[in-house]
Amino acid sequence: MLETVLVTGLVIFSISLLLCIWRALKGPTLWDRVIALDSFGLNLIGFIGILMILQSTSAYAEVVLVLGILAFVGSVALAKFLERGVVIDRDSH
Repeated sequence: MLETVLVTGLVIFSISLLLCIWRALKGPTLWDRVIALDSFGLNLIGFIGILMILQSTSAYAEVVLVLGILAFVGSVALAKFLERGVVIDRDSH
């Protein structure tokens, strides 16, 4: 029963990942693309998490951690770039 739920979760995450890729490529606005890339990172973390449970291993734990850090830093950098036009503000006094 648990395996069926996990496989169903993998299928749902796969569909969600494909929809995020489609939105990132065809998004009408830049904001749609940013949100799609952020959602893609979060869905990929969930997908790998379910895969780890299904395989009864913790081999991908570091991958999940690095993906989480990259998704967070990427989201913050893109948000700052879209707000001010620069990522690193050198004249911030």
